[in-house]
Amino acid sequence: MVNSTVEKLSPTRVKLHITVSPDELKPSITHAYEHIAQDVQIPGFRKGKVPAPIIDQRIGRGAVMEHAVNEGLDKFYREAVEAQNLRVLGRPNAEVVELPELKDFSGDLVVDVEVDVRPEFDLPKYEGITITVDAAEVDEAAIDEELDRLRGRFGTLVTVDRPAATGDFVELDLVATIDGTEIDRAEGVSYEIGSGELLEGIDEAIESLTAGEDTTFRSKLIGGDHAGEEAEVSVSIKAVKERELPEADDDFAQIASEFDTIAELRESLKDRVGQQSTFTQGSAARDKLVEELLAQVEIPVPPQLIEDEVHTHLENENRLEDDVHRAEVAEASEKQFRTQMLLDKIAEETDVQVSQDELTQYLIQSAAQYGMAPQEFVDALQQGNQLPSLVGEVARNKALAVALGKVTVVDTNGNPVDLSGFVAEETEEEEVVEEAQEIADAAADADAVIEAEEAPAADEKPKKASAKKRAPAKKKADAAE
Repeated sequence: MVNSTVEKLSPTRVKLHITVSPDELKPSITHAYEHIAQDVQIPGFRKGKVPAPIIDQRIGRGAVMEHAVNEGLDKFYREAVEAQNLRVLGRPNAEVVELPELKDFSGDLVVDVEVDVRPEFDLPKYEGITITVDAAEVDEAAIDEELDRLRGRFGTLVTVDRPAATGDFVELDLVATIDGTEIDRAEGVSYEIGSGELLEGIDEAIESLTAGEDTTFRSKLIGGDHAGEEAEVSVSIKAVKERELPEADDDFAQIASEFDTIAELRESLKDRVGQQSTFTQGSAARDKLVEELLAQVEIPVPPQLIEDEVHTHLENENRLEDDVHRAEVAEASEKQFRTQMLLDKIAEETDVQVSQDELTQYLIQSAAQYGMAPQEFVDALQQGNQLPSLVGEVARNKALAVALGKVTVVDTNGNPVDLSGFVAEETEEEEVVEEAQEIADAAADADAVIEAEEAPAADEKPKKASAKKRAPAKKKADAAE
């Protein structure tokens, strides 16, 4: 174990002073000689069999030292992080302060590493807090709305000769141009007015138009090579169609469900609406509890962590020059990181653990959200070393469930709300999942089941150092770790 000390630079940033003795560096130097011997071609010696003195003569001990430091830096850094019990949040930035003597590799390797860490803060008391959520109203109007939703799944589209209105389906052609040059075209598109699934501004542009009419509007494109750019969009209405719903009678109940009568179907929908209302109440209670706790504690977030997140987000949306959106993303990112750190603290203090079954289930659900098979999703996570962050996400969800079980939740009428499906006991005895292969195997089993039925940080490495005494790391660390 290397010798290390930590210097606190700010509430969210520290400097690790790492000293590596010659004995601790020796394995890395040995490996450096072995690797270089594999890479060089020297007449008279087989590949991989070049003696160290020849490498010193032909390549130089400086190259050997650089290779050894590059190889060992990550290990030395991790050992120091563990020894100092740091909770790393961002990208480490390493600087080689002192190198051993090249003549005989004597003397210490001294490295300073600056890195953002999770700040220390006292967890607010949440036992006994009262959270108020909207009352769950399961009235006839809510049941009618749910029934209409079900009828819509069995409805048919009928062409009508009238202006288009919200809720209608239109068949249309679209042509997008920038500075008079056509850059995209789509024909025969079916679109539900008001759904918001196409371009911003299209609903206002086409509402009240009839078949055969056309119009133009300006909108930012959301895909393709010109994503984020504003274009002039010409739209032609080919047809207007309204959804014709089947009658809500016994015949419909027999077609759409396992019930014989519409009365039985409505009773079933009443239960479904009640469950949905409870879920809405539970979600609202979770959000309000987090808001309440965040309001009671100051949790500083490393500025670089926010900047990296904002840059990645805007770059993905091709909106790097949008200062208004930048401010919005920065505010949302800061709140997200504060929430993560709050829940991590709760997880630690309540000793929350994550079982393999829980992680596997979360993996399956996350894969479905991304439209991926579980095994494909796991493979992608493993390649990006993201499984540990997924474990952290599951732990946070459990921590919030534990906290929710210790508060009082009432509705706006003052009635207690039963959220037994949203709370958890902190005394659960479960093992933390550590082996990625076990999760991959479980996901593979899930794939097999799905196919049969059908017939998702301290892990950050400092960048390799050089003899020029600097080794900035450029990979992004996950704030979950």
